[in-house]
Amino acid sequence: MEKPYRRRDLLGIRELTEADIRGILDTAENFREINTREIKKVPTLRGKTVINLFFENSTRTRTSFELAAKRLSADAVNISVSSSSVSKGETLVDTALNLDAMDPDCIVVRHGSAGVPHQLAKVSRAAVVNAGDGSNEHPTQALLDAMTIREHKKKIQGLEVAIVGDILHSRVARSNIHLLTKLGAKVRVAGPGTLVPRDFGYLIEEAGTSRGRESVSTASLTVCPHVEDAIRDADVVMILRIQRERQDSAYFPTLREYAVHYGLTNGRLDLAKKDAIVLHPGPMNRGIEIASEVADSSRSLILDQVKYGVAVRMAVLYLATGGSLGS
Repeated sequence: MEKPYRRRDLLGIRELTEADIRGILDTAENFREINTREIKKVPTLRGKTVINLFFENSTRTRTSFELAAKRLSADAVNISVSSSSVSKGETLVDTALNLDAMDPDCIVVRHGSAGVPHQLAKVSRAAVVNAGDGSNEHPTQALLDAMTIREHKKKIQGLEVAIVGDILHSRVARSNIHLLTKLGAKVRVAGPGTLVPRDFGYLIEEAGTSRGRESVSTASLTVCPHVEDAIRDADVVMILRIQRERQDSAYFPTLREYAVHYGLTNGRLDLAKKDAIVLHPGPMNRGIEIASEVADSSRSLILDQVKYGVAVRMAVLYLATGGSLGS
């Protein structure tokens, strides 16, 4: 049964309810079949206009949003910062107002500063979708990760999920922590001490953070002192890219040492459950955060994430422009 989607913008996972998340995933599941057809196009958003406004480089996110719009028959317009008036000194708000004057239906924005999509949503009549804002959130990445997990594990509730790497700078980690804990998973995070905040309690709705000598945890989130502690008996191992473009100082001695102490190798993956799956949001730094033999193994679902990303973004664009959940 179709249900109305009562949110216009998708600015982050934090403000979504469990029902919202499940509804988006169910809607994406319905769109997934379109991507397997010989002719991958439906008239669902014919006459709608989607503007992709990207102030940061992107391959997977930008391409999948463009494909999602086109497969729904929307008109997709791509704008990069190098070709926008922002490079000439125009303010972000003025850019948004000028785009809004052209009556688009949806603006997808990626920006290096946290909160930019929220600013645009305040001045734009179009729906605004956050495609990544600084180190804050990346909601559609978390949704496609959840779709990948749900497809292969048939559930999310009760799963043990390890998130390993540069937690401090990762918007992917934050969105996934919000989403996975809302859906009943238990999350363990680990990485270099300089790249893992010791208190992530503000990310979890439950009150009462317990502090022990070995870890810091809430009911659904544990910050582990060692990578091996996070990976041990995990159902899902999510490896994060080192966010070198967001690091303004040396957080670890060398990339080689990072690979030795924190990279996902077959030996470390053997600590997880035998049927554990491996995720990575991309782009990968092979031989640093993840070994090639792991990235290319049957347990790696990295390309599945990319595939499901198109379906998730089709669902998000459809819902943002007035569609109903589950349709």
